[in-house]
This record gives sequence, C-alpha cells and structure tokens, in this order.
Amino acid sequence: MKQDHDDFDFEPIRGLPQLLPRGERMLWQGSPRWQDLAVHAFHVRKVIWYFAGLTILAGALRLAEGESFAFAIRPFQWLMPMGLFAAALLSALAYLSAKTTVYTITSKRVVMRVGMALPVTINLPFSQIDGAALRVFGNGSGDIPLKVTRKERIAYLVLWPHARPFHFAHPQPTLRSLAKADDVASLLASALAGTATAPMPVETSPVLAANTSQPVAA
Repeated sequence: MKQDHDDFDFEPIRGLPQLLPRGERMLWQGSPRWQDLAVHAFHVRKVIWYFAGLTILAGALRLAEGESFAFAIRPFQWLMPMGLFAAALLSALAYLSAKTTVYTITSKRVVMRVGMALPVTINLPFSQIDGAALRVFGNGSGDIPLKVTRKERIAYLVLWPHARPFHFAHPQPTLRSLAKADDVASLLASALAGTATAPMPVETSPVLAANTSQPVAA
C-alpha cells in the first residue's frame, strides 16, 4: 500500500522515528490490508448483518400484526440505508487506519507506527516480548499478537485497532490483517531466536475467510 510521504516526511526511514543503530537490520516492513481490517477489526460484515436482521424482524412483526406487505417492507427503505452508511463509514476508517500504519521488524525489535489523527510509534525491543501467536485466515492473511512483559503494559485504547481483541487487562500489540501472515510469523520467530538472516519481501493477498490459531514463539 502506498504511503503519503508528505504526512510523514519527518521520518528518516518510512515507519521509523530515527535511523537504525549500527548493527541493527530491517528484516520486514508492511501495513494491514484495509479490506481485511474492515472485516476483522471494524466488523463491517457484522454491522451489515445486524441491520439486515433488524429489517427482517421489523417487517415480520408488521406482517404478524396484519399489516399489508407494502407497509411491512417500509423499514427496508430506511434501516438498510443506515446500515450501508455505517458500513461505508467503518470501511473508510479502516482504509485510513491501514494507510497510516506501518509495522517494522528489525533484527532487534518490532516497531509499530499507528494512529490516524495522532500517529504514535510503539517500540518493542525483543527483550520486552515474551512470545507471539498467529491467527491465520482462509487465504493466509492474519494477525500476529505480541505478548509483552507485564512491566511494559500499553493502554488498550492507545493500541486499538492494533490490539488483540478482548485482552483488556494485559493488552497485546498486534500486527493486524497481514498478507501471508504465516511467512511474517516465521520470520519474527527466527528474529526472536536470533537466527533471522535475510529480509523478507511483502506481498498483498485477497480478502480472507475462515481462521485458525496457533503459537509462533515463546
């Protein structure tokens, strides 16, 4: 995904607030796919199904009360447009979030530049990462949650939507909606073990469907 460099021209390297120290190498860099982020972080599909369910329920109740079919379908004329508007708004937010997000894995840390209105750079040295997990969706895209040490707690609201869902007490920074997430997870596991030797290119992939979960490294 292209990045608007005019908004981040203060960065010496895209996604990083400063040059890497001597001896540290960039292994991988990428951003979320906004379509996947819309589905799995902003829950666009669930919103559409919610409004569709309300529409059907409202129509069924009117029919049960003996109203005409023409009167029963009236909720469709205003509920579904509301649902489509909400889905479009959430999709726009997902696009902006993905456009302003850059994840970087180096030989010594993970760096997350996140935030739409107020960009924040989250620096996670490997010494602060206790482990990582991998949630893979149908086509190989997925999320990589990072389990950080207890003393390095980061507020959930600062991380969202780049946080593992429902982990509020001890939030886990998450590399979300990555194309070929299993390849990125393998590289991260090698980096955490100190065995990564070469950078990995990033490719995009289509929207995903089903999901599985598995550990990456501890």
